[in-house]
Amino acid sequence: MNTTAIRARKKKGGASTGSSFDNLEIFLLHLPTTIWYLIFCYAPMFGVIIAFKNYVPAPGVSFIYNLFENCEWSGLQNFKFLFSSSYFQTMMRNTIVYNLIFIVLAIIIPVSLAIMISQLYSKKLAKVCQTMMFLPHFLSWVVVGYFVYAFLATDAGLFNNVAKALGIGNPKHQWYQDVGFWTWFLVFLNVWKGMGYNMVVYMASISGIDAELYEAALIDGASKWQQTVYITLPLLRPIISIMFIMAVGNIFRSDFGLFYQATRNSGALVTITQTIDVYIYKALLENPNINLSSAASLLQSVFGCITIVVANKVVKKIDPNAGLF
Repeated sequence: MNTTAIRARKKKGGASTGSSFDNLEIFLLHLPTTIWYLIFCYAPMFGVIIAFKNYVPAPGVSFIYNLFENCEWSGLQNFKFLFSSSYFQTMMRNTIVYNLIFIVLAIIIPVSLAIMISQLYSKKLAKVCQTMMFLPHFLSWVVVGYFVYAFLATDAGLFNNVAKALGIGNPKHQWYQDVGFWTWFLVFLNVWKGMGYNMVVYMASISGIDAELYEAALIDGASKWQQTVYITLPLLRPIISIMFIMAVGNIFRSDFGLFYQATRNSGALVTITQTIDVYIYKALLENPNINLSSAASLLQSVFGCITIVVANKVVKKIDPNAGLF
């Protein structure tokens, strides 16, 4: 009888009041975030039409009126000019090649460090190591750039002063013109600054692994290496897959601070620092060309969307339970 009465009240709408109130609370909670996204993420999207127009800023005229009334459509001319430019291959090569290296190292090094730190018997030592490795993540590239300059400055840099004191090398070496040095130093800086964050993500996953699995393996005589290979790594595979997919989705994006701030925008290093993001910045501010910067940014977003979908499908082909969506 009670069940029948409850069902009857639900049909008559007796439970709809509480349900509607709960929905209203949730709606009001997410409303500020939704408004923020609409204003700052979705509203600016109409600006992509700049990539298809010959936009020229007009003083005293509103942006929207100037964009829709005064500027002519150029079709794909901006993209054709971008593809035919001499620096297009350079920026695509630098962006993709460096990101491929970063993706591989961002999996191997943090996973290895997370496993090693999780095996430390001293929890205090583990926390100290984790904090020291995580600290660089909170430093901006502007601060890192000044630290790097303190080491590499020609006259007062630590490297040249040590070389001068020891009587070795060139005490006046121009580090900011050494392309060979910066080719690999950029990789080092990226790994040094980013490995702490990725390591914490993997350590959180390791801490969630059931300890009984390791106890059972220990009873069966499994070594630490065997426990890592047959328990830790397989259970880390889902989070590794997610991190990989997200990294591949950003393969056409580069860390602007790494390639621009850390190198102090050295003209001698342009062959290795000219990435898509650096080009967009330079085209927008240093050599004002809003059309080309918009075309490059749109291509970057479209290619990124395609790569993340393809990467997700590939990962799900290998492991159906490891995809991002």
